[in-house]
Amino acid sequence: MQPNSKKQNTQIKMKKLSSLLLLSTSFIVSNASAQGADPVVLTVGDSKITRSEFEAVYKKNNAKETPADPQKAVADYMELYINFRLKVKEAEESKLDTGKAFKDELAGYRKQLAQPYLVDKDVSDKLLKEAYDRQKTDVKAAHILIKCDQNALPKDTLAAYNKALDVRKQIVAGGKFEDLAKKYSDDPSAKDNGGDLGYFTSMQMVYTFENTAYSTPVGQVSQPVRTKFGYHILKIADKRDAQGQILAAHIMVKVAKDAKPEDTTAARTKINEIYEKLKKGEDFKELAKQFSDDKQSATKGGELPLFGTGRMVPEFEKAAFGLKADNDYSAPIRTSYGWHIIKRIQRKGIASFDEQKAELKQKVAKDSRSQLSKESIIARIKKDYNFSQDLNKVNEFTAVVDTNVFKGLWKADAASKLTANLCKIGDKQYTQVDFTNYIAKHQAKRSNIDIGVYLQGLYKQFVEEVCLNYEDSKLETKYADFRNLMREYRDGILLFDLTDKKVWSKAVKDTVGLKAYYEQNKGNYMWEQRLEATIYSCKDAEVAMKVRANINKQKNTGSPSDDEIKTEMNKDSQLNLKVEAGKFIKGENDILESVDWKPGITQDIAFNNQIHIVWVKGVVAPTNKTLAEAKGLVTADYQTYLEKEWIDSLRKKYPYTVNKDVLTSIK
Repeated sequence: MQPNSKKQNTQIKMKKLSSLLLLSTSFIVSNASAQGADPVVLTVGDSKITRSEFEAVYKKNNAKETPADPQKAVADYMELYINFRLKVKEAEESKLDTGKAFKDELAGYRKQLAQPYLVDKDVSDKLLKEAYDRQKTDVKAAHILIKCDQNALPKDTLAAYNKALDVRKQIVAGGKFEDLAKKYSDDPSAKDNGGDLGYFTSMQMVYTFENTAYSTPVGQVSQPVRTKFGYHILKIADKRDAQGQILAAHIMVKVAKDAKPEDTTAARTKINEIYEKLKKGEDFKELAKQFSDDKQSATKGGELPLFGTGRMVPEFEKAAFGLKADNDYSAPIRTSYGWHIIKRIQRKGIASFDEQKAELKQKVAKDSRSQLSKESIIARIKKDYNFSQDLNKVNEFTAVVDTNVFKGLWKADAASKLTANLCKIGDKQYTQVDFTNYIAKHQAKRSNIDIGVYLQGLYKQFVEEVCLNYEDSKLETKYADFRNLMREYRDGILLFDLTDKKVWSKAVKDTVGLKAYYEQNKGNYMWEQRLEATIYSCKDAEVAMKVRANINKQKNTGSPSDDEIKTEMNKDSQLNLKVEAGKFIKGENDILESVDWKPGITQDIAFNNQIHIVWVKGVVAPTNKTLAEAKGLVTADYQTYLEKEWIDSLRKKYPYTVNKDVLTSIK
């Protein structure tokens, strides 16, 4: 499966940016350290770096190393630091930090980096652990839904709740849950499944629903529980250990998405023939090595890395977890990649908390349960910055906001007379005018609800944004680590953009320069001695005999071709013959290890339960690789060359001075 090009470019940039940040992580000049008798060790332009600053940088980035020559290690590191400071200087002089694209990108990174500071860590950690612990159990439940809009009037909410209570009373009195679900549930699927939801686990249902499912004993019916959909009554049918993870192997026959009908048929025939061999007792590992088109796993007898729910395409996952015992294998199944036969090697429990932590953290952040952490941090922010408000001023909006707001047609002019102070946080005051603009911006088409209820919900959302935005605005002054991290990313993005322009993209786009570099250094890009040969892998000796006859005809008359031989031999079975032609280096192909490197047709070679015939066409002497053949290596070397030239030019362009006496005093 080919990656999305935009996503791939982003990943490449992040990888390169990360490498730059590894170098720049501690290259943050802190004025606080320049106190007292702290001599300058380096000057770059008008920037002065003190001994304590550089010493902290060096020790942080070399904490795990004990160099044989410490003084040389310090001096070598200084050279890297100089290069870094010169590149930042060049980026600043080029005004790269003033462009809109740079500012937008840095703002995007800042938004991501700020997120951990805008949640309650203690609450988030508890939610994370709870989600993990619940993953150990699958719950089987049915439900009855009584719809109720989350913005419904109190009387409508009460009516829905009472209806849910009445339905529960009927169940407790002996009514059949399935029948009552079909009769009363507003979940459309209940008409067919009687409310049955099957098995689910943590993070698959809204949080309040999940809480009720995990806290209600098996066989019991819950009290009505409210979600954004309405009121639910749950009946818990079963709780079981989660399915965990599985170690499996497979044999795959690829089928391209745009495969011709005859190729699709041939693939299906091939997988069925392999399946018949398995049923007759042939070894799974050997068949995978011989026939699987998944080359990476084939060398391991088809074995795949350990995986759990959601790691494979659904058809593959269902078949794998459906195998009852270790060493069981499936019938051929079709996925978007082709045909598979899957063998279960071992079932395992769910991964450890540490292994899942990063992924779970992302899921929790997107889940409704994250609101608990948000509510906690907002309460703290209100307390820290003395938040105050006048709710009477909010109520005044009910007189000027009408149902046009639900059509996206309400005009802010209707509230032009509302200008009083509304709320205050820290040194920032918000007025009714600010809330008026917020209402106008956030109005959207929706079903009519009570204006008062709507405004209360919108004001709550407004206050949450006010609090979070205020805290966000204080992060650089409040947290030194955040301030430094932003500086790292600023410098990292600057260096990425400039390095991309001067080195990475230039090496790709400068075809003339790349070709000239190749011509000057082509001796570095050589093919070693290669064997030009065609390998015929035959099902058995009978097929090999027929293939050999055709090879001799081809050698003497030029006909039949390899494609014609393959087509003829595979009429009855796609497993009869495989043909591979090319130029091979030593150690590249196991079959060729026993072949003399001289022209001719070999005797039958028994290997890997097949008979192989090798037609050696000749030995290719060591020769230069063409630019096309060595382009990846040449491009990488050319980039190294360009960066060296660039750094040399920067060292000539900008003045810098190292105080060697101070440098040698650093231990």
